[in-house]
Amino acid sequence: MVAKFTLETSSDYLTSRAGLILVGKLLAETKLFGRLNRSVIDNVKVPLISHADNVVAYLGLLCQGKSDFDHIEPFRHDRFFAKALGIRKMTSAPSMRQRFDQAAPTGQWQRILLEESADLLKKFHAPLTPILVKRKGDEEAAPYMPLDLDVSPFDNSGTNKEGVSRTYKGFDGYSPFFGYLGQEGYCVNVSLREGKTNVQKHADDFIDMAVRYAKRITDTPLLLRMDGGNDAADNINYCLDNNVDFLIKRNPRKESPETWLDYAKREGRSTEERPGKTIYWGTMTVQPERFIKPVQLVYQIIERTAERDGQLLLVPKIELNLFWTTLTCAEEQVIALYKDHATSEQFHSEIKSELDLERLPSGKFATNDLVLHMGAFAYNLLRLIGQIALSEPDAPTKKKKVFRQRIRTVIQDLMLISARFVTHARAFKLCFGRWSPWYPQLSRIYHQLS
Repeated sequence: MVAKFTLETSSDYLTSRAGLILVGKLLAETKLFGRLNRSVIDNVKVPLISHADNVVAYLGLLCQGKSDFDHIEPFRHDRFFAKALGIRKMTSAPSMRQRFDQAAPTGQWQRILLEESADLLKKFHAPLTPILVKRKGDEEAAPYMPLDLDVSPFDNSGTNKEGVSRTYKGFDGYSPFFGYLGQEGYCVNVSLREGKTNVQKHADDFIDMAVRYAKRITDTPLLLRMDGGNDAADNINYCLDNNVDFLIKRNPRKESPETWLDYAKREGRSTEERPGKTIYWGTMTVQPERFIKPVQLVYQIIERTAERDGQLLLVPKIELNLFWTTLTCAEEQVIALYKDHATSEQFHSEIKSELDLERLPSGKFATNDLVLHMGAFAYNLLRLIGQIALSEPDAPTKKKKVFRQRIRTVIQDLMLISARFVTHARAFKLCFGRWSPWYPQLSRIYHQLS
């Protein structure tokens, strides 16, 4: 039989978002407050609510998986929300929207967010896992820090937002560019672009900024990875000029797969994976006309003469995979390294769904670009907290080793924790329930960030 409950209010001040103290702790270690407040915006001489208070309040929403400006209204009189994040004066939804509209076109805040995010990851020695590459002739594998750059369209169909247009995915939306560092996938650069924008447009500038921010965080040699949409001489020449190793899928365009298969049969090596499926491998050193230096071209040609169930094919199926790279390792490892690049799709999905940023909240393109930069900052805050949480096995539900925590898991387990908020003699205290399962982990992380 279900118990019957009596419902009543209490004089205790309760919060269900106690984990925001971790976000506030990290923000306090940045120069974000001072730099934002010193930024100059036209028509905003002496703001009643500071620039930093507006930005930090929105970051507090994002760290709970909320992105709409109106989501700030329930927190306007929430003392804990303001105290946890260091907000002096709470803002409102209209004020926040107006301030973002005023600041976004200048680009100042976008740059500040990217720089402070990179410096924060550097300061707290964010867990960064390199990939190991065994080069030909070397006895030991060398570490490389993957820097994955990719475009991921945002579906904003049915809206009249500025910049929304047809994307290559076949829906109306935006085509933002992302750059992720390490196998953990920290976001080091982001840029909102109109949906119809070609993948390669301004890619060289984006690469330059991504490399700069990545080097600001780590001294490990970088391995830049991009797909065939960014097969362009400008990208490769940038990497060659700046001594950045790269792995870029080559776009064969109108080249004949049959011609490549004939070449691979003459010059390459082959392995029969199963009856009716043969894989040809090989590497050549080439210097196309627009390249400033010779580069390695790795090829993998798959010829299928029969299906897996044994059904013979009248015409063989030929799959052509070509890669530009500076790596001098086995072709199998080059293919494996490129396949690992697909992990960035998970990072895209976390920003889109778990931070609720796919359908951006403003009708103005510049404001949405600023919001996306704030999303990248919040994403890194949650990613860092999640990776620190994995450093000790004190999570109540982690029965197996996990390499990377999803943003959704961090929000559910560490942000949305209930506690009683107590103020006494100008001191603040959070009282957690006796059986609060995540308190030991939250307490450890909070003191670890001190």
